[in-house]
Amino acid sequence: MSFTGTVKSEISKKKYSKAEYIAELSAIFRNLLDISEYHEKIRITTENPVLARRIFELMKELYDIHARVTVRRGYNFSKNYIYILEIRRRKDFILEDLGIVKNQKLQNLPEAYLLDDENSVKAYLRGVFLAVGSINDPKTSRYHLEFVVNDSIYANFLKEKLNLYDLNSKVLKRENKYMAYIKEAEKISDFLRLIGASNAVLYYEEIRIFRNQKNNTNRLNNCEQANVDKMIETANHQIHDIQILEEAGLLDVMDEKLLDVCTYRKKYPEVSLQELSEIITLETGKKITKSGVHHRLKKISEMASNLSQK
Repeated sequence: MSFTGTVKSEISKKKYSKAEYIAELSAIFRNLLDISEYHEKIRITTENPVLARRIFELMKELYDIHARVTVRRGYNFSKNYIYILEIRRRKDFILEDLGIVKNQKLQNLPEAYLLDDENSVKAYLRGVFLAVGSINDPKTSRYHLEFVVNDSIYANFLKEKLNLYDLNSKVLKRENKYMAYIKEAEKISDFLRLIGASNAVLYYEEIRIFRNQKNNTNRLNNCEQANVDKMIETANHQIHDIQILEEAGLLDVMDEKLLDVCTYRKKYPEVSLQELSEIITLETGKKITKSGVHHRLKKISEMASNLSQK
């Protein structure tokens, strides 16, 4: 089962109040209702058996109605089954009660009374996820959560509701559909917590923390390697400058302090300036700081540069 399927399976088993059930079912019907047949019957089609079962249970719980369920093979020899739920009895009352139809006209957005408290908003978002939501498995792919819907007004309505919880949702047009989506790992985890997917949150957080630690370790390793490479390159330039002065016979007449730095830089080409200063201090008994070593090597470089120009 995909991670999306796992999340949907978890949240579809939760128990809530009647008002929350109505908000959840309203979202499902809004996104999956066959609008060409709503005058005759309620018809919902899905490939998700978990969602089909959830709709069946909610219809029984809220309206004491058993939806007629038909199972068919998927199109084009697909291995998936298609679940079709049909309801004829009390269909007008149900569609009006769910805020799908008002005065015999389809409503694009839910009625305000359906979302009059925070729990109902969360239930509605849970229903939208069950119907048209998709989430990438953090273990195998990039962080991404999306809801694909049929018009921009509804997509922006979802974005507004999601951003009530600071989820930084955005809307993007995709061919003839619209997508409300969330990209940030932390925000996706917050959404899972919002819809009651506590097991999915634990899994998601575990993977997210592991990936963050791995990325931080890689960044530190890369940074450390870059520093080592830079240090080696700088040391090679310094040794090259010393060799120029040595070939010109200038080491024999060089100041003793500069000569010490030349001698020990050639002897220890792989060490840092800090380490070089400590070695010179220890082996010669003459205290010298890192900045002192740097200053003398800079002077040696200037001497080599002047000699090369001449």
